Amino acid sequence: LDESDLQAVGQMPPVDEQVVRLARLAQSCGLDGVVCSAKELPAIRAACGQSFVTIVPGIRPAGADTGDQKRVVTPQQAMADGASFLVIGRPITQAPDPRAAAVEIVRSLHTPAAP
Repeated sequence: LDESDLQAVGQMPPVDEQVVRLARLAQSCGLDGVVCSAKELPAIRAACGQSFVTIVPGIRPAGADTGDQKRVVTPQQAMADGASFLVIGRPITQAPDPRAAAVEIVRSLHTPAAP
């Protein structure tokens, strides 16, 4: 969801504030973590701590089609920002060779980024 989607359903705070509010609420209710966009990972980490689990969909390798996802990041960026788990679906399942696509994503996570 983006700002306009949230406004359409009556949510008026900026996305990042709403996400942090809901993550804190989840944590205060005893949940171990949340599913969230990578765009808010730093804010959630700051608000809820490093041990709070974040499951992050909308992950796309660099140059991959974003499809219907509005707020995507690369696997490397999500991990750098503190994701606990990545959800990478279509870039693998819709690849001509899903195994090779998955292997390449894992390899990219273990390769240092270019300066």
